[in-house]
This record gives sequence, structure tokens and C-alpha cells, in this order.
Amino acid sequence: MKFTAQQIATQLEGTVEGDPNAEVFQLSKIEEAQKGSLTFLSNPKYTPFIYKTQASVTIVNQDFIAEDDLSTTLVRVNNAYDSFTILLDYYNKAKTTKSGIAKSAEIDPSVKMGKNCFVGNMTCIQEDAEIGDDVKIYPQVYIGSNVSIGAGTIVFAGAKILEDSIVGDNCVIHSGTVIGSDGFGFAPQKNGNYKKIPQTGIVVLGDRVEVGSNSTIDRATLGVTSIGNGVKLDNQIQIAHNVEIGENTVIAAQTGIAGSSKIGKNCVIGGQVGIVGHINIGDNVKIQGQSGVISSIKDNAVIQGTPAFSYNDYNKSYVYFKNLPNIVKEINRIVKKLDL
Repeated sequence: MKFTAQQIATQLEGTVEGDPNAEVFQLSKIEEAQKGSLTFLSNPKYTPFIYKTQASVTIVNQDFIAEDDLSTTLVRVNNAYDSFTILLDYYNKAKTTKSGIAKSAEIDPSVKMGKNCFVGNMTCIQEDAEIGDDVKIYPQVYIGSNVSIGAGTIVFAGAKILEDSIVGDNCVIHSGTVIGSDGFGFAPQKNGNYKKIPQTGIVVLGDRVEVGSNSTIDRATLGVTSIGNGVKLDNQIQIAHNVEIGENTVIAAQTGIAGSSKIGKNCVIGGQVGIVGHINIGDNVKIQGQSGVISSIKDNAVIQGTPAFSYNDYNKSYVYFKNLPNIVKEINRIVKKLDL
């Protein structure tokens, strides 16, 4: 698709400075943009690139003042970063505007399919599943029996949503993700073996949840593994059985949350964090990357370390950690002197 500078300005409620008929058909970084590209400038660090960019159109803030000649057409807006984000979202939606059912898709006759859906090649949808309006299911996806998927949700290639799972409206499930796999439940036996505990619960995702590639969300042993509205999960995250995550919490890659722990609302959890089972983490908690959380955390805490403790205390302690060899050397010197 091609758009002119004037069409972009109209969409963003901005103004054109340069050629209103300049056309773009791709999005690019300002330092790499070529003719036909649309880019933006919001960070002053990248200002030098605007004077040599080959982009046909560049979105800038209203207060941008050019100090040299420009070859690119400007679209002036109130906030260049926000405006470019709007265009990225529009561009992404345009790419995923698909409909129709592929001939190689296998859909059980009992499935309730909404309007304007897309189902890709080699996708399998089992009995009694319910698919909402405008759902896009890409190739080689497996949808188990009795699964419910809300309107506007996108399930990318190779994802697996297993039986009885519930996915809300406008969610995004990325490739390789498995939702509803068995939780890690085994009972030790007297002979040293482990007996598998049946996992009979379900997974429920709220609205506007995004789950990154190759993440796993286990079904509950009994009851529900619950992911709240607006939660964003990065790639390669493990959510164990009966975990509850409050709305608008974001979690970075390679984090693991053990069974039956409860995470509050609006939390920010860094990458490679480990959280033990059966604890409660309050609302608005921030956990720095690679922390190990072994006990419950109150609202609004900011923590770091393994085991994790107060972020400020961690930073103070780290001053001593890195100087520990010199500190020990000095202590030994004093001890030796006192002995004399």
C-alpha cells in the first residue's frame, strides 16, 4: 500500500512541510531509510540523521527547527513518537487483515465460527470450540475442544491452545506458545517414583493479553490459571498451574512463576526472574532482572537480588560486594597489626 504525505498528515492531524504528494510504502529507521520510506524523529540524539536521510517523509515534532537543508518532506505533529506508534499499529493491522478458511484447515462441524475470520493452512480446530468475530488464526495452529477465543484475537503460526482454555477479546498469541498444557504436578511415592497428579483445571486469559513466542501457560490442577486484562508476556515465559496475574502487569523474557503464586496489578517484572510457588506479590511491584523471589512482597515494592530484597538496599550492598576482596585484605591487615 502507498500513502502520500498529505494522507498521513490528515490521519495524524498534522501539517505538511514539503511535497504533499510524496509517497511512501514502507516504514524505516531514520538512519537506514531509503526513498519510499516513512520514518520519524523524536529523540534529539538522532537529529543529525534527518539531514542525510533518504526517507520520502519524516514525522517530526511541531517545534523541530531545521538547521540545514532537508531532502525529506516533513509531517509536523504534536508528538512524533506517539504519532509513529499510531501508524505502526495501523500498518500492523493492515498486514493482518485476512479472511477466509484455507482448504487444508480441519475444522470440526460443531465449531461455532464468527464473522470475518481467517483460518490458515494445516490448522486444526477441535469439537465445540467457539471462535469470535474477526479472529485470525494462522497456519499450523491447534485449537483444542471446548476452547473459546474472543473477538479480534490473533493466533500466530504454530501456537497451541489446548482443551477448555478461554482466551479473551483482542489478544495476541505468538508462534510456538502453548496455552493449557499440564501443570507440573507429581506426588512422591514410597518406592522413590513419582505419580502424576491429573491436571483438570483450565487457563483463562482476559482481554488485550499478549503472549510472546514459545511461552507456556499451564492449566490449573483444579480451578483456574488466570491472566488478567491487559497483561503482556514476553517470549519464553513459564506460568505454572493455578498462578494468577493481575491486570496490566508486564513480564520480560525467561521469567518463571511457580504454581499457585499470585501477582498483583500493574507490576513490572524483569527478565530471568524466578518466583517460587504459593506466595503473593502485591500491586505496582517492580522486580529487577535475574532476581529470585522467595517470599511474599507488599504493594509498591521495588526489589532486586537473589534472594530478592529492597532495590535501594541491594545497590548499597553492591558497593561492598564488589570491594569485598579489598575489605577482607584491610581487615586481615588490622587483625595482624592488633596481634603484634
